[in-house]
Amino acid sequence: MAGSSSSSITYKWPYDVFLSFYGDDTRLGFISHLYESLRRSGIHAFIDYKIREGENITPALFKAIKESRIAIIVFSENYANSTFCLQELEKILECFKEEGRLIYPVFYYVDPSDLRRTRGSYADALARQERRFKDERHKVEKWGQALSQAADFKGYHLKPKIANEQECITRITCEVAARINLKPLHVTNYPVGLEFRVKEVISCLDIWSTKEIKMIGIWGGGGIGKSTLARAVYNSIADNFEGVCFLSDVRKQSEMPNGLSHLQEKLLGRLLEEKDLKLGDYHEGIPIIEHRLSQKKILLILDDVDEPNQLKALAGHCDWFGHGSRIIITTRNKQLLKCQGIKSIYDVKELNHWDSLKLLTWYAFKNENVDSNYMEVLELVTHYCCGFPLVLEVIGSNLYGKELRQWSSALDQFKSIPNRTILNTLKLSFDMLEEVEKQFFLDLACFFNGKKAKHVNDMLLCLRGIQPEYAIRNLVDKSLIKSDELGRITMHDLIEDLGKDIVRQESSYEPGERSRLWFYQDILHVLQQDTGTNKVEAIILDLPESIEVQWSGEELIKMKNLKMLVIRNACFSESPKYLPNSLRWLEWKGYSFKSLPCQVRPTRLVYLDLSNSYCEFLQPFDKKFLNLNHMNLKNCKFLQQIPDLSGASNLTKLWLDGCTNLTEIHDSVGCLNKLRELSAMRCNNLKIFPSRLRLTSLEISTFLVVQVFRYFQKYQS
Repeated sequence: MAGSSSSSITYKWPYDVFLSFYGDDTRLGFISHLYESLRRSGIHAFIDYKIREGENITPALFKAIKESRIAIIVFSENYANSTFCLQELEKILECFKEEGRLIYPVFYYVDPSDLRRTRGSYADALARQERRFKDERHKVEKWGQALSQAADFKGYHLKPKIANEQECITRITCEVAARINLKPLHVTNYPVGLEFRVKEVISCLDIWSTKEIKMIGIWGGGGIGKSTLARAVYNSIADNFEGVCFLSDVRKQSEMPNGLSHLQEKLLGRLLEEKDLKLGDYHEGIPIIEHRLSQKKILLILDDVDEPNQLKALAGHCDWFGHGSRIIITTRNKQLLKCQGIKSIYDVKELNHWDSLKLLTWYAFKNENVDSNYMEVLELVTHYCCGFPLVLEVIGSNLYGKELRQWSSALDQFKSIPNRTILNTLKLSFDMLEEVEKQFFLDLACFFNGKKAKHVNDMLLCLRGIQPEYAIRNLVDKSLIKSDELGRITMHDLIEDLGKDIVRQESSYEPGERSRLWFYQDILHVLQQDTGTNKVEAIILDLPESIEVQWSGEELIKMKNLKMLVIRNACFSESPKYLPNSLRWLEWKGYSFKSLPCQVRPTRLVYLDLSNSYCEFLQPFDKKFLNLNHMNLKNCKFLQQIPDLSGASNLTKLWLDGCTNLTEIHDSVGCLNKLRELSAMRCNNLKIFPSRLRLTSLEISTFLVVQVFRYFQKYQS
């Protein structure tokens, strides 16, 4: 980042102070004494010794403004008569407001109200400027607004007859010294993509509003850069407050014995400069914080908060603190911020591709100049890192000094076995979840990343027996998943890897001991080696190419807790001899056998999909199919009849499209009073249809067979 860009973040300004003044009023007296006092105190101040000619501020002067940490503006009687001074003021406000730096006004024998309300010598000066710039009145209006804004800053007022200039100079020098002696926080070695984020947060803070007390949140997943951003904001705006405190690792520290009371002691110690304060219990500290800090303008940053009681103990309410105070909370949990009544929440986004590439390059090569031979693999690694600064740092550091051929090998390893440092950071968000939310998250990570929300909700409801909307909202609030503009539930590849790794850790070497199976080689191992157990709850087998799976057909017997079985693009050497009664979702597209096992008793089955199968007949559906809700038999070209479905009385959707050999639909279908969708397009051989239709819930029906229209006429009448 360029000079002034990184300076505010890292506290490395070329100048401590920029002095703005009207030379004829103050140069030889007040300003020269002030400059000398600052110099003697080791404070590096910029002063323009030149007699200003012309009307426009010079690039060199503008650069000095941008490179200064504090601006001292001396408003004297003729300040507003100078076009140069007014332009300088405008630039100071523009630059300092954007980056949240300190402006210290000195009202040198002028009343601040004259600036605020445009009266006295300042009214006369602006009137002259209006006559001078009669064709650019907007310019003069902006100067008037700038003067009014500057008058609201806390500063020093030298009043006629009673003012002591030396006392004022001493006080200003001490104030500036105290500000620049403030210890900065280390932000990061390579502040890539950080500057505009800092400006966005400062904009949310609105630190120039001196009456308001404001609390904001910085929200995002693990490794996204919340703490780094908070430290950078702290360094940029700390000079504006009477007291500052950055409490890091609040989550971790609060878990220690008496953790919250120790955090309160740190907070009070830093903001009140009292080292010996001891608290027995955090309830004891709450009224002390509320009482002692209620009149003090402070900056408080609480980093990595994850529980409401942490906020209750450290920043329960805005009115605990003085006017102009700002409280910043970083967290992975958006709901935590909402419950605190925080409306201003900054969502930390991933780094864009170019910033990611730049940051990775810095960590991997320690400079921006890269051998062109590395560019292709650099792009691949950048894509893998998903814009997470922590991941870019860890991966880049691991690849530092490695030869090109080792990069590709390392990337393959990271994809197969994710880096433990990265996973541990991301896993903190998982550990915060309730047990049912953990199960939903693992289902999403293993099976449903990028799938349509409606379909995912149906599958999760079927699989877990619980409406998933509340849990999914919590997963969004904890930055684990997102919902995109296409209505899909998505998560970063790294978050998906986290979920899959958690499931792999259930049994490192035997997939049959895991709760979820998604990788086709693991599934083939379990089915062909018969290593399945009752720990397996869900299987989705989607082969990259159609192959025949060699098995005996009895391998599902051991999987007594199997709730979801999805098979696509696979042929089996033998028909299944058994399907677990625990099944809730059975989707076997292209099922290549004449019928389902005779002993199937899926009392919990909700969804049955045998589309594109070779089934010739189905057994009657007795009351053991009471929970069946959806049945998809599309394009079952060998199916000849729909059997008695009276036992499936809760069926709401029945799809028969493309069953070209279907000749008969059993009478019982006409009595399914909960059926909402019935579709039988392209069933050209259909001859026998229910004689009576009592489909009172039917919403959608699609038949293209002319012969059955008469049945609909009966139904409509």
